[in-house]
Amino acid sequence: MSKITIQLLDDIQDGFNRHDVPDILSRFTDDGIWLMASGPVAPDGRVCRGKEEIGSVLSARYEKIPDMRWEEIKHWIVDDTKAISEWIVRGTFEDKSKLNCLGCDLWEFRDGLITKKDTYWKIISN
Repeated sequence: MSKITIQLLDDIQDGFNRHDVPDILSRFTDDGIWLMASGPVAPDGRVCRGKEEIGSVLSARYEKIPDMRWEEIKHWIVDDTKAISEWIVRGTFEDKSKLNCLGCDLWEFRDGLITKKDTYWKIISN
């Protein structure tokens, strides 16, 4: 069983910041899921199942927010299978509006690979 380490979490986050979809997908199990911060179905939002769907969603997101990046990242290891990452996600949308949100990921792992990524963002409104 592979241990969850801060270095592993940093390496995963580096893949997201490089927009390296193949690297990100290599970090998931074949049956991995990603619960996105929003979506059409309560209570989970949008659930992406498997590498193909996760890769498709990531590619589309990076196309819409080409400078998307996660900064000010902190990680906590909960136990042998769970970790938490907190970050600020920033970027510029196609319409030039800015993304600048505090968020977190709740991670679950099996044998060093992600089985579940559950993402939460603060929704800022006026």
